[in-house]
Amino acid sequence: MEYNTTRSKMLMPEYGRNVQRMVEYLVTIEDRARRLSNAEAIIELMGTLNPHLKTIEDYKHKLWDHLYQMTDFTLDVDSPYPPPTREQVFKKPEVLPYPQGKIGHRHFGKNLEQLIEKALKETDPEKRQGCVQIIGYYMKLAYTNWHKEPVHDDMIRTELATLTNGQLIYEPGGYRVYFDARANFKQQNSNNNNRNRNNRGGGGGGNRNGGGGSYNNGGGFNKNRKFNKNKNK
Repeated sequence: MEYNTTRSKMLMPEYGRNVQRMVEYLVTIEDRARRLSNAEAIIELMGTLNPHLKTIEDYKHKLWDHLYQMTDFTLDVDSPYPPPTREQVFKKPEVLPYPQGKIGHRHFGKNLEQLIEKALKETDPEKRQGCVQIIGYYMKLAYTNWHKEPVHDDMIRTELATLTNGQLIYEPGGYRVYFDARANFKQQNSNNNNRNRNNRGGGGGGNRNGGGGSYNNGGGFNKNRKFNKNKNK
């Protein structure tokens, strides 16, 4: 019997032992044209065994790279793509730089320091105060991640003034600078909804002078509908 311990090492196990044997036979073919024809047949088989690779852009290039890798980069054919090198495939990624700066207030995180720095550089008073209000809202959100008790505006105001040495002052209750148009739009919609709700208000069912079924004051009837008093006589 043949055991896996006595077989050759599978360089890419996801393609299986049969494909590995085909690749091992491929490198023994001396005729260059025949070797290329067999390599193309193996590429088609690899694509059939792994159909998910077809969703990748230029997946044929990836299959050819895998074929070279299964031959331990010894395959010599005129492939449509340049052969990869061992250094390119097994190149280790560069180490990502890790920030070494200390965070003064860890419960707020690094983002708060960047927001405060940006607000202090702002020269326009209105934009600066708008940034301050955004910072205050962010501080409230950060507080709720660490504390269960409610957060008060006075606490945010004091905390922000302490962090910025009094340069940024949070205004409790909101500071509408760039949200006036949106606030007016919401107020108009609210007034319209209230007005429509009042027009559909309740009351006596068939009263012509008022109530929910009023002919004259809205409700479920058409104001412009003509009523013939002599129709039922």
